[in-house]
Formats: sequence, C-alpha cells, structure tokens
Amino acid sequence: MPYLFSEKSGLNLVALGGGTGLSTLLAGLKRLVARPDSAEYWIENLSAIVTVSDDGGSSGRLREELQMLPPGDIRNCMIALSEDSTLLSRLFRHRFRGTGELGGHSFGNLFLAALTQVTGDFTEAVRLSSEVLASKGHIFPATISDVRLVAELEDGRVVRGETQISASRVPIRRLRLEPEQCLPLPQALKAIRAANVITLGPGSLYTSILPNLLVARVSQAIGESGATKIFICNLMTQPGETDNYSAREHLETIRRYAPEIQFDFVVVNGRRITDDQATRYAQEGAQQIGIDDDSLEGALNQSTQIICANLLEEGEKVRHDSTLLARVVMSCQQQASTRPVPA
Repeated sequence: MPYLFSEKSGLNLVALGGGTGLSTLLAGLKRLVARPDSAEYWIENLSAIVTVSDDGGSSGRLREELQMLPPGDIRNCMIALSEDSTLLSRLFRHRFRGTGELGGHSFGNLFLAALTQVTGDFTEAVRLSSEVLASKGHIFPATISDVRLVAELEDGRVVRGETQISASRVPIRRLRLEPEQCLPLPQALKAIRAANVITLGPGSLYTSILPNLLVARVSQAIGESGATKIFICNLMTQPGETDNYSAREHLETIRRYAPEIQFDFVVVNGRRITDDQATRYAQEGAQQIGIDDDSLEGALNQSTQIICANLLEEGEKVRHDSTLLARVVMSCQQQASTRPVPA
C-alpha cells in the first residue's frame, strides 16, 4: 500500500537509474525540494541511486587507470541537482579538447577522481562534491564494488562490459553482474526503506536501470517498501539494447529480473514525435515507444495505473522535459494518496 501523504511534511523521494534519463528527472524534481508556498506536494529529501557499471569514455579510462568507480553518471546527477547554473556547474560539465592524455576527460570526472584519492573513499568524494555544487539532494552509487556487466546474447556469445553490450546489436538473453554477489551501499538501502515515492527510469534498460536491480537486496528492499512505485518508460528504443521493444516488453523485462517489485504507476509519453525526428532516429535504428501500443495493459495487475502524458521537450532531439516529468511523478503520488485504504 502506498504511503499516505501528510501536509505537515514533505516527501522522501528516491530515483533509481543512470545516464541522461536519471539526470533529466532529477533536474525537474530538484525544483520541488523545499516547500513552495503554493505547492500541495513537495520534496523534503531527494535521493538518487546510480548505476556504476559504465566502462566507456572518460569514466572507463579513469576506472582502468585509477581502479575507481566510474564517475560519469554520478557527475551528471550532481550537476542536475546543483542549485543553479553557476560557473561551478559549467566547470564540472567542461570536457577537455585535444588528443593528449587529458583529451576527452571531463573536469567533473577528474575532480571526483582527485577527491577520491584525497579522502580514500569514493562515496565521501561524491558527498563532498555535491556540497561544492550545492546539490539539492543525495547521490549514492548502487554499490561500491567493482562490478562489470555481462550479457549472454541470443546467439550464444557472452559479452562483457557496457560498451560492448550496447555495440553488439544482438538481443540479450540474460544480463548479470560480475561479481554477482556485490553488496549494496547501506545508505542506498536506508533511503529506499524511508521513501514515500520510488521511481525507476527513464534510462537505458539493460545498462542503466537493470544494473541497480541486480545489486543484492536492492530489488527486495524496493518490493518490501510501502512507497508509491513508479516506472517511467523510455521515449525511444535503443539500438543494441531494446530494438523493437514495446513499453510492455520494457516492463516485462524488469519483472523478469525483479519480480518482487509491483509498480503502482507506469508512465508513458503520449505525444507523437515529428516526422523529421522519426526519420532521423529510424536511420539510427530507433523508434518511438508507447504510441499506438495497446499491449501494455495486458502486462499490468489490477492495482497498476497507466499514466499517459505529454513528456516531450521541445527541440530537435527526442528527450524528456524535466519539468513535465517531475509534475507527472508528483501527480502520481497525489493520486496514490487519495486512493481508498484497503480494509
């Protein structure tokens, strides 16, 4: 049963994911942290639980050279939660140009790497970096273990590493972490247990969302929580991961790996992208999700509600609008709090 909301206190909201999807959601939710006078619903504590399986780009290079957790997704979340677009936020986004050893590295990644060596603790480095950026929330890696993604493909091959999995273009039969018995960060489990609202997605299904759920005890903690649980579906399929997937197949894949989790709401975009966008993305092998798809209802239990809304950001790229997405999340909690309490 979802928590009932009390006007005397704000919400404890936990968002799980990775990549640009999670940071987009956080950018919208941070505007609801601390109580605006006119807001019926507000967030008192905002926490992000972030996957740490990235092995590409600047993050991958730092991971190999310094034996540290990949900082990229966490850096993006820190910037998204930053109180305003200050010079520091721009500095953390800055990526060095050139072909030398610094080329391709972002300043934020290097800052986290340096602070990790100074403190001897990646989690403490994240906390201190968030303070520097005046982040309006807490950021926790899902695990501090050195985990790698391993995918067994439909053609029988075994592929290791997020980059290779995304590039394989072969359907995934099974995904696992290596080592499989990696432990969760205690602070992450504590945040889940204290949550009124838990969101999952948007983000790459196999490389941003599922890695969090594969960490020991995370799915169980979410399943046992009385929080309102919301799954936010992606806007487009992702070549190499979810080719031709419908919204239903996204949800069924999550259930296969985390059957303990029963969602109260499934959020899908209801606005069609432009013809130009559809053509451009089709050339890359991606197609829109959720439009003209009636199969999702057949995958839901009676207590799960589909929320279909315009979630698109204006612009050439197909992206979630952070403000619209945050409003829908809060609307879900409002609906959950007004449902009759089971006898």
